Amino acid sequence: MRQRYSHYQLASTIAPMPTKPQIPDTSYLPDFLTDEQRAIITAGYEHSVITAVAGSGKTSTLAWRIRFLLAQGHDPDRVLVLMFNRSARVDFERKLQEVCAQSGLALPEIRTYHAMGLRLYKRFVREGYLPGFSDKILTEQEIAYQAWMLTRRLAPEDLADEIRRNKKEFVETATGFIDLVKTGLSPAEVVFEELGYSDKHRYLIDLFHSFEQWRKGQSRISYADMLYEPVMAIHQNQPLQRLVGNKMDLILVDEYQDTNEIQHLLLRFVAGDRARVTVVGDPDQTIYEFRGARPEFILRRFSDEFESPLEQSLSYTFRYGHQVALLANHLICHNTGRKDVLCHSHPSTPATAVALHRAENDGDQVLKIVRQQDEVLNSQTAILFRVWSQSVPIELKLLARQIPYRIDAGKGALFSREVQAITALLMVVTGRLKLLPDTDRLDLARQLLRFPHVGLKEAELENLAQFLAAFDGAWHERLLAMDFDALAPMQARKLRKLGEVLAQLERYKGPVAGLISVYADHMDLYEGIRSLALTHDSAEERIDTVQGFRDYLKNLDVDAAGALDHLKALRQQAGEKRDHGVLLSTIHRTKGLEWPVVIIPGLQEKYLPYSPRPQDDARAALESERRLLYVGMTRTRNALHLITRPASPKPHLEGDQGPSRFVSEFCFELSHELGTALDQGHPAPEQSLAVSVPLTAISLRYAEREGVVIEGQGAPVDQTPEPVWHQQRVVHAIFGSGDVISEDESSFEVRFANGDTLNFSKKSAHLYFTITSE
Repeated sequence: MRQRYSHYQLASTIAPMPTKPQIPDTSYLPDFLTDEQRAIITAGYEHSVITAVAGSGKTSTLAWRIRFLLAQGHDPDRVLVLMFNRSARVDFERKLQEVCAQSGLALPEIRTYHAMGLRLYKRFVREGYLPGFSDKILTEQEIAYQAWMLTRRLAPEDLADEIRRNKKEFVETATGFIDLVKTGLSPAEVVFEELGYSDKHRYLIDLFHSFEQWRKGQSRISYADMLYEPVMAIHQNQPLQRLVGNKMDLILVDEYQDTNEIQHLLLRFVAGDRARVTVVGDPDQTIYEFRGARPEFILRRFSDEFESPLEQSLSYTFRYGHQVALLANHLICHNTGRKDVLCHSHPSTPATAVALHRAENDGDQVLKIVRQQDEVLNSQTAILFRVWSQSVPIELKLLARQIPYRIDAGKGALFSREVQAITALLMVVTGRLKLLPDTDRLDLARQLLRFPHVGLKEAELENLAQFLAAFDGAWHERLLAMDFDALAPMQARKLRKLGEVLAQLERYKGPVAGLISVYADHMDLYEGIRSLALTHDSAEERIDTVQGFRDYLKNLDVDAAGALDHLKALRQQAGEKRDHGVLLSTIHRTKGLEWPVVIIPGLQEKYLPYSPRPQDDARAALESERRLLYVGMTRTRNALHLITRPASPKPHLEGDQGPSRFVSEFCFELSHELGTALDQGHPAPEQSLAVSVPLTAISLRYAEREGVVIEGQGAPVDQTPEPVWHQQRVVHAIFGSGDVISEDESSFEVRFANGDTLNFSKKSAHLYFTITSE
């Protein structure tokens, strides 16, 4: 058992031993602190894990905690404060200086993980455990260039053309893989398998090792190496564990839910047996799994490896009102293995309005919302998407209605390669090639031959593109006149099909959306995209972009020529630089931020929750998606708009985009009604609050803490029902009653009354199965 140090044992090294316990002076603490905040600030000298809900004022609480500890006589040189990134460090330094102003206390240093890692790295070089390195840290540009060179050298030949055309995507994948390997101790081979890449991308393993060989040969380190190299050295060398450990009395770590394996190990090594460690975070806000973060570190690993920590919470939010708090609580309670902390809106927090819109078209509903607001409020509004492809039809509608907007990444929908390729197709089939110079026709030919890719090598594709660009029309005739016998069978088939489809579409007189559908179907466009995509997610994003663009054009009800005229006008507007208007962003990019108004479209199956890959753990993926929506909902202060699809009496088959299962989980009617009543004030003593919808265990707990008795319809609703496949007897909307006979990670089998045994996907079972009472 590890040795434990009491407060007085350790304090004796930095201050005289008191003759009797002293009652701490807390008269300087401000009156506005909650009881939870005071308990954290004045807690004893022991390990602690603090669960802090969104908007709970944790930065201020932690600053007062440090002042309290310093006032107790702790040496600031033996106090370590670790923040997630540089901006968080700057914010916390400012808050701590504000809290400790005029106290006369010397303040501890606030560091990021990487700053601490770099300091250790330099020490290990001096001690001879690591080789020296250049003071010039590798830049992102240098890393990207090496990743590009190695990708071109190591990737298989059949990816060569795709790599040249999509340099940015392949470079980002390579650099991301290198960084992910360095978030833990697992070898590159293991990380590759965990990420689920296909075999054709196995070159990434060799790329990682080749990059490391180059980097070490140049005596250079990257940002990630500041943690990876020293932690690996400590892990492999027992003397280093003694060298770095037990130098601190107190360590405080913020945003611990975003911790990865390397950061957790570094904390453990530095703390040793001496330091008392406090970690703060919210496991319900762990959304950076793609960067190596895992909720298990704050949920289990910390308690397992730091003896008997005090568990505390900051459960009051000062950001949003009762309605949002109830929605968020109802949603996240469906996750397993989480800290059971109920988020409450503090009495001082203003009410937040919520609205659930059941609309057939997200873009139309977004327009209705922003048109009801003035320009000032629109500039304080964020539209948050699960994936960027969702933004395409909405951005185009904002452009068409001349509603200002901003995008926090990329140039926007009109400049995506999918939209540009469709535009090229429309230029060809409408006969507008003759209006273009040769260079523009060459670019259109390249795009068309890669949408989907016709299978030619890069040099061959370029020659064919230049041949087509020499003509200002009738490209289908040039393609069909080719000598297909001189080509490989697959190339001949694709080029012949392209010529035939272009000939067919030149005679097409219907709406442009139908033209795009014909092209996609006949050219096997979506299958072509999937075959060359780096990942499942990137393939679906590209396909959704095509479909989102098609759906936007479908609502216009124009032909191909009309679509081109419309797009030309939109492109001129989109090229104007905007520094105001509605913000378009993804939920992943908004962690730690907030806005007066938040709009979340796409609350439907496929987007929220996003369809997992077949090899994914379906339950873990669903819980991750639930956390993502939880984060998105809790970014708002004044108003939250949620957009879903109308409920349908017919069962939605797999792949259809019916209302998200999360809509029923967050109990909108109950959350809205109860939250509104609480916003309006508590009932008089001995009076109860009447609610017209069935209650839940969450609503009863929430009301009890508010000191309110509520009456609703019937018994509390079970918020954590057993999955369908855990039942013995089930009913399918089409096949009728049956017995569940087996299951695996992603599916289950049902034997029906007629003797048929069918296999069903777990991720969509709720859409067409119910439980029978037989």
